[in-house]
Amino acid sequence: MNLRDLKYLIAVADTRHFGQAAERCFVSQPTLSGQIKKLEEELGVTLFERSKRSVETTHPGEIIVAQARRVLEQADALLQLAQSHQDPLVGPLRMGVIPTLSPYLMPLILQPLQTQYPQIKLVLSEELTDTLLTRLDKHEIDAALLATPVENPDFESIPLFEEPFWLVHPRNHPLSKKKKIIQTDLDCTDLLLLAEGHCLAEQAMEVCHLHERAVQGDLADLRAASLETLLQLVAAGFGCTLLPALALNAVSAKDKGIMTRQLQLPDTYRQISLVYRRTFPRRKVLEVFAAVVLENLPDTIRAI
Repeated sequence: MNLRDLKYLIAVADTRHFGQAAERCFVSQPTLSGQIKKLEEELGVTLFERSKRSVETTHPGEIIVAQARRVLEQADALLQLAQSHQDPLVGPLRMGVIPTLSPYLMPLILQPLQTQYPQIKLVLSEELTDTLLTRLDKHEIDAALLATPVENPDFESIPLFEEPFWLVHPRNHPLSKKKKIIQTDLDCTDLLLLAEGHCLAEQAMEVCHLHERAVQGDLADLRAASLETLLQLVAAGFGCTLLPALALNAVSAKDKGIMTRQLQLPDTYRQISLVYRRTFPRRKVLEVFAAVVLENLPDTIRAI
C-alpha cells in the first residue's frame, strides 16, 4: 500500500466511476482498476460494489476512504511542515468563497495579499455553502469564507466581520418618500429573493424578522440565481430586495432606477467567518489571510 493507491481509492469514491477516476489520476483505467483490486486483496475487504451501471462504496469502504483522506492530509502536512522551516507562508492556499461574497470582497483583497505576501498562491473556488463544506470535508479546499454558522466538530472558524443588509427598491417606489426604513416598512413590502440553495435569502429574511414570509407573497416564485439579476429585476420595477453591504458597489451610477437605503433596525447583518478543518496544519497562513481581509474592508463593514 502506498499514497498513490490511496489517491486512486479516493478518486473512485468521489467519481463513482473507474474511467473518470483514472482520468482524474492521469492513468489508464486498467492500471487504476488493477491497483484497487490489489488494495482490496491486501486489506481483505471489498471496497466497491461494482455493476455495469454504477460503482458504490461499501460500508467498510466508506470507513477506509475516510481514513485515507486523513492519511493523505497528514502526508501533505509533512511536506508543508518541511516548507514552514524555510518560509511558513510559502505555497498554495485553496480558498472557497460563497457567490454572494466573492465578487465583492475578493477584488478588495487580492492585490494587497499579492503585494504583502507574494509567496502565497491563492487558488479560489466560488460555490454554494453546502458544496464548499463538502469539499472542505473532502480536503479539496483548505478553508472557506462563509456566512452560515458551522456546527461540524471537525471544523473551526475565525469570525471576520459583520455585513449589514441594505434595502434596494425602484426609485419611484412609495418607500422613496420615506426618510427612514423601519420594520413596518419591510412588513408591508414583497421582496425578491435568491433561488433555493443560496443561504443569503434565508439569512436576510431571518435577520430582518421576516422569516415566516420567505416563501409567501406575489413574488415568491420570482427568484434569481445571482445578486446582479436581482438588481436588474429591481431596476425593471419588479420589486425590492435586501442587499449585503459589500455588494453596494454593484449598484453603479448608471442604475438611475434604483435606490439603496440603510435599514434603521438592530442586528440586520450577516456574519462572515473563515472556516477550516481542525487538522489543517497551516494556521499561520489563515491568520495572515484574515488580517488582509480585515485591513481592506470599507467603512460600511464592522470587523469583529
